[in-house]
Amino acid sequence: MISVMVARSAEYAWFEELFPELAEACCITLVDGAGPEELIGRLGDASLPGLTGTSAITDTAFELLDESNDQDQLLALTRVGAWTLVIEPNGYLGVTEDRGLPASAGTRWISHFVNINGVDTFLWAEDGNLRLAFEPTFPESRWGSDPDGHLDAMRAVGFDFALEPPDDYAPAQACFAFAEHLTGVALTADTFRDTTFQCGRAPIR
Repeated sequence: MISVMVARSAEYAWFEELFPELAEACCITLVDGAGPEELIGRLGDASLPGLTGTSAITDTAFELLDESNDQDQLLALTRVGAWTLVIEPNGYLGVTEDRGLPASAGTRWISHFVNINGVDTFLWAEDGNLRLAFEPTFPESRWGSDPDGHLDAMRAVGFDFALEPPDDYAPAQACFAFAEHLTGVALTADTFRDTTFQCGRAPIR
């Protein structure tokens, strides 16, 4: 096996420890090729006031869902170097092929989602082309135009391909590490805790 130098899933254990409400159900997307305002236009239909930190965006996301009768999703966006980070508390639009793929036009798009029921998805798209998608809990089943090109890195970051993975398997953490491998963007606790995010509203269809 080729040696691959990558981040490890344990390096992202802080996400669930520090931000448990967001970690229960969220979609995290990194986009190269489009800024926050443009992505609000691609995924959503209106800008909202900015919010600082994950507690504020999580609370506002649930308020928006209640007010809209589960029809509108909050988007929280910020620049991280050359990339744009999109956070959807209790959302999933970034990993849906009917919304994420069209929105990825002209970009490199890396997105991962998990919810409290253990449903999870990882999606990598480029300019509308689905390169790789899989369920992180079951990474042995993959689809897209490049399903096997990063198997060494997937194993190195911490995805477990066994039929019965160990009890300490942490696929959500492995998603962060694999996204770092694909983007070169190392997300930190400070980004989630201290950033003032541009916000938007996206219809859930």
